Amino acid sequence: MTSLNSHGVRFAFGTLTVIPVRVSRWDREAARAGMLCAPLAGLAVGLLAAMPGALLLLAGAGPLLAAVASVALPAALTRGLHLDGLADTADGLGSGKPAEDALRIMKQSDIGPFGVITLLFVLLAQVAALFELYGRGWAHGAAGAVAAAVVARLALTLASRHDVPPARPEGLGAAVAGTVPPGAAAAVAALVVAGCAAAGTVAGGYGPARYALAALAGLAAAQLLLRHCVRRFGGVTGDVFGALEETAATAVLVVLVLGG
Repeated sequence: MTSLNSHGVRFAFGTLTVIPVRVSRWDREAARAGMLCAPLAGLAVGLLAAMPGALLLLAGAGPLLAAVASVALPAALTRGLHLDGLADTADGLGSGKPAEDALRIMKQSDIGPFGVITLLFVLLAQVAALFELYGRGWAHGAAGAVAAAVVARLALTLASRHDVPPARPEGLGAAVAGTVPPGAAAAVAALVVAGCAAAGTVAGGYGPARYALAALAGLAAAQLLLRHCVRRFGGVTGDVFGALEETAATAVLVVLVLGG
C-alpha cells in the first residue's frame, strides 16, 4: 500500500504539474491512487501560486499585480495544459456538432473563437477575484489561491469516479476515467472541504463557512460541466479535465469575493 501511495503521488504530480517527478506506473491502480492524490498536487500548486502574490503585496506592490502573479504561476506550473483544455472544450461544445466531430475539433492544435473568448473571461474573472482578495490583505489572497487550486484538482478526483466513462480509448481521460470508487472520492472531498473551512479562519467571522461554501460551489460548477460534457462527448477527455479544473478554480474565487 505504501508503494502504491508513492506511485499515486508521483502520478498526480507527474500528470497534473511540471514538478519533476518520475512516473513509473501507468496502470489502473496507479491512476486511481493518483487521482485520489490530485488535491495534494493542487495544494503544492496553490502554495507556490500564493507565494509571489503575497511577497509582491508585502513588498509594496498593488493587489492587481499580486493577483496577476498568482494566476500566472499555476499556468506556468501546468505548461498551460489546463487552460488549453478549457479552450479546446469550449470549442468542442460551442461547435454544436455531433460527439465525433466535436472531439476532432478539440484535438486540433489551433484555438477557435469559443476557446479564445472563454479563456479571456475565465482569466479575467480569476484576476479580478484575486484582486479583491489581495485588496483585503496578503493572507486573504494567499488563502484564496490555495483553496482554488486544491478544489480545482479535487474536481478531477470526482470526475474519475466509476460512473464517468472516457470519450476516447486513449489519452489521460481514458487512463483515469472510472478508476476512483465513489466512497473514496467522497472521503477525499470531505477532507478537502474541511481543509478549506480551516483556511477560512484567516478571514475571521464567517470565513470558515464562506470557504466551505466556495469549495462546494466550485465542485458543483465542475459537476454541472462534467455532466454536460458526458452528454455531449460521451465521456471525459484530458481536455475536459482541464476545463473542469479551471471552472472549479474560478467558481471558488468568485464565491469568496461575494458579499464583501
